[in-house]
Amino acid sequence: MEAAVATESLSKLNINGDFASSLPNLHKNLHLLSPQQVELAKMLVEKGQSHLFEHWPEPGVDDDEKKAFFDQVTRLNSSYPGGLASYIKTARELLADSRAGKNPFDGFTPSVPTGENLSYGDENFIKFEEAGVKEAQNAAFVLVAGGLGERLGYNGIKVALPFETITGTCFLQCYIESVLALQEASYRMTQGGQKKEVPFVIMTSDDTHARTVELLESNSYFGMKPTQVKLLKQEKVACLEDNDARLALDPQNKFRVQTKPHGHGDVHSLLYSSGLLYEWHDAGLRWVLFFQDTNGLLFKAIPASIGVSATKGYHVNSLAVPRKAKEAIGGITKLTHVDGRSMVINVEYNQLDPLLRATGFPDGDVNCETGYSPFPGNINQLILELDPYIEELKKTGGAIKEFVNPKYKDACKTSFKSSTRLECMMQDYPKTLPPSARVGFTVMDTWLAYAPVKNNPEDAAKVPKGNPYHSATSGEMAIYRANSLILRKVGVQVDNPVKEVFNGQEVEVWPRIVWKPTWGLTFADIRSKVSGSCSITQRSTMAIKGRNIFVKDLSLDGALVIDSIDEAEVKAGGSVQNKGWLLEKVDYKDTSVPEAIRIRGFRFKKIEQLEKQFSEPGKFELKA
Repeated sequence: MEAAVATESLSKLNINGDFASSLPNLHKNLHLLSPQQVELAKMLVEKGQSHLFEHWPEPGVDDDEKKAFFDQVTRLNSSYPGGLASYIKTARELLADSRAGKNPFDGFTPSVPTGENLSYGDENFIKFEEAGVKEAQNAAFVLVAGGLGERLGYNGIKVALPFETITGTCFLQCYIESVLALQEASYRMTQGGQKKEVPFVIMTSDDTHARTVELLESNSYFGMKPTQVKLLKQEKVACLEDNDARLALDPQNKFRVQTKPHGHGDVHSLLYSSGLLYEWHDAGLRWVLFFQDTNGLLFKAIPASIGVSATKGYHVNSLAVPRKAKEAIGGITKLTHVDGRSMVINVEYNQLDPLLRATGFPDGDVNCETGYSPFPGNINQLILELDPYIEELKKTGGAIKEFVNPKYKDACKTSFKSSTRLECMMQDYPKTLPPSARVGFTVMDTWLAYAPVKNNPEDAAKVPKGNPYHSATSGEMAIYRANSLILRKVGVQVDNPVKEVFNGQEVEVWPRIVWKPTWGLTFADIRSKVSGSCSITQRSTMAIKGRNIFVKDLSLDGALVIDSIDEAEVKAGGSVQNKGWLLEKVDYKDTSVPEAIRIRGFRFKKIEQLEKQFSEPGKFELKA
């Protein structure tokens, strides 16, 4: 009976006797498979993947494992645009290019693209911020959060890590509260009309999905309506064991294909296949904003960046920071091909300098009269205009130009040290755009816009002096520096920082100042809430948790925490002096201290503070 079923399956698929005799192990087991799975088997064999079945035992042995193998292959096939046949074809082409040492930039000449350079707090900046807040209710926000914090020395998901430890607010809470503050400010500014709920999408992975759901649910979605939040889980892709793109079997289980992450470029195909883009289009949305998982400064830059997109009509707007020539951060570059094609994309720093030297710029990547490279530093935050984005994805299905990075055993480049896979990056989306696409960038000061947390204490301590640490230590200190500098811009006398070393990293320690996004979303907000003669000493700590807190003639030397409901209007002033909160050093190897704290190298010792809560509606004064 089984043999008859198998023969019938083969005849339906025009699989001939040669196929059966060359792959007897697969042939004997075909009756276990559905017709669709038999089709997949045929495709795999035709694409040179017969090695996957060479070890298959007789029917009746490991049948469940054989079925599980095809369940996995079915998933791998359906989650990749064009299926596994397309994946294998692309892999062979890219592996051949890699082996031949082909330069992906052959025929391209780099030049400086057009963009907008903003200076925090000037008239131009304020104008773009206002335009951005107006447009924010027409935006959807997409957080790319597929990674764990292992590289940081933290075992949780990265978005659960506190971005500052005065209040203990985690990155995900910071992002959600910022989106909600933008949503509210946008509604208030446009006066009336229907109150829109701004969509918030999180791309997760197998590693982060369940823990992200748990973080949201156990914190009531940090105040956002659960219906506003959508999670899209990316799948991994098959590993490749050689230049022929033979799929690698899992070393732990010969009935599984080994898989690895494909990269954050998957976010585009997930959005397209989910149908969300069309939902947003029908709801009248205009912008999709993509951002990474551990940059606590980002939302200080977002309102003005959306304003630039809206004012300039950019289809693609890359957020950027000034970069020094040869600094280890990709540069946003216009590339023009000899055949007339052109694109504005991120070029990695180790490719930009040789590319410039090879195309008529003998000095390569050098600083211009501003003291910075003319090619701004890419920080992987994108704003895309929705309608052109949908049109482009209709053509590509959301597939992003991929790359492969095999580690060869030797110069012959015939075999790999370990299996490789195709990868793709979110910021490579513009590579397929037509020349008519309006692609630009928005540059903001690094102190305002960029303080990623991605390096563990040991790696950060090895960073050459003067280069950014990008650690939990530097990330938190960057929050305090930005808030101190912003308050200086609105007239507060803020003491200069002192230098201290935590976890082997020398950082500037500014007054420790934080506020909720509802208090100070934009420069105009903050300027309207601070007046008179205010001063803050370097040893001070201040947390403002409430929308309507007005700081006037405040002199702070110590710790001050003000918490109020939206319906309470609080005027805070006078002289606040107490013993305050001390910064206490912590050794990152001290396992008696929680991971989230020890990776910073410090914690707060709360000696004395003035702490006031206003939980009733009305007008109040806090006079010390």
